[in-house]
Amino acid sequence: MQLSPRTVIRCRGFPRLSVFEMEKPKDEKPSTAEDKRDSGAEDETPNSSSEATELEDSSVGKIRKYLAQKLGLHDSDDERDGQGAHMLTELSLDGIAEYIKSSGCRKIITMAGAGISTSAGIPDFRSPKSGLYHNLEKYNLPHPQAIFELDFFMENPEPFFVLAKQLMPIGFKPTPSHYFIRLLWEKGLLLRHYTQNVDTLERVAGIPGDALVEAHGTFHTGHCLQCKASYEFEWMKEKILADEIPGCEKCKDGIVKPDIVFFGETLPDRFHTLIDNDFKQADLLIIMGSSLVVQPFASLVDMVPPNCPRLLINKEKVGMQDRIMRFLGLKQGLMFDPTDTNTGRDVAWLGECDTGCQLLADKLGWGEEMKVLIEKEQKNIEVEKSKEG
Repeated sequence: MQLSPRTVIRCRGFPRLSVFEMEKPKDEKPSTAEDKRDSGAEDETPNSSSEATELEDSSVGKIRKYLAQKLGLHDSDDERDGQGAHMLTELSLDGIAEYIKSSGCRKIITMAGAGISTSAGIPDFRSPKSGLYHNLEKYNLPHPQAIFELDFFMENPEPFFVLAKQLMPIGFKPTPSHYFIRLLWEKGLLLRHYTQNVDTLERVAGIPGDALVEAHGTFHTGHCLQCKASYEFEWMKEKILADEIPGCEKCKDGIVKPDIVFFGETLPDRFHTLIDNDFKQADLLIIMGSSLVVQPFASLVDMVPPNCPRLLINKEKVGMQDRIMRFLGLKQGLMFDPTDTNTGRDVAWLGECDTGCQLLADKLGWGEEMKVLIEKEQKNIEVEKSKEG
């Protein structure tokens, strides 16, 4: 017997995998019924559809277990074992609110993308016409993403720093979505907030650094690419607003790059340090304003326990389980089925993130509190801005 690749499966966020199955060597002829009669062996050829189905189910089961083990995914057996105490009574925003109020939910993880900052005036990377990539065409780049590639940056840093004026958190106010996350933290319900955004509006909203994981980096700090000397935001802001390329004052040779993650760079150590412990503790996951296509951030939705409800607040459904994973019984991706109240845990609320967050706050009885918080904090921002001016 020998192993040979028979099935190739492309899994979202993972490299191509070859699934092996057992087959006989090519020079070994299959046994015939006559051979079996001569040797006294019984005919083992499946003679019914049920036996064929059992063989097929067994093969699929082996593939499912193999992929679940190699990729760290839940399979359907794991999911059934995890059902029970923490499932939702209703697969809706009302069900999520009831779950938060009645289940002792105290370890909520929030995940956010550009969609929570667009109402602040910060451009979304992928929205047509208003999206950041679309607005890069005037810089005559080899391709839009080049502005965020380290090799291109080393050759020509000017386009990035021109664009940085639009990305820096100057004059932008946090949105209701940011303040909803702040409210979760104030009430002791937030385990951690994971964000793809580099605009630092979470910090402006008053969410402390210990509660944040800025997965794609931040403008809050910067480092010299040559000597690794660190710089604060205020120093970088002064240079960028003056249309200067920030040069290192210590080694005199390097360029100071904000600590945002470019294509090809590794994510911050803090991200890798915290994800394993955080996500296995989560009793609710809220995803808002993310397309869930950028890895490894997108795969975080699969790291929570199988009995952890997941709420998506977004303009459209994203991050859904694909057909191959469903066929194999693997629980990768979100599964929205409003009719499956016995085993379902995923809820999608479609619309603007700010509207969804305010609506959830209302259902939790925090609506007025959130509005007061937003009004107070934005007044404080105006006061601080007037002092600077």
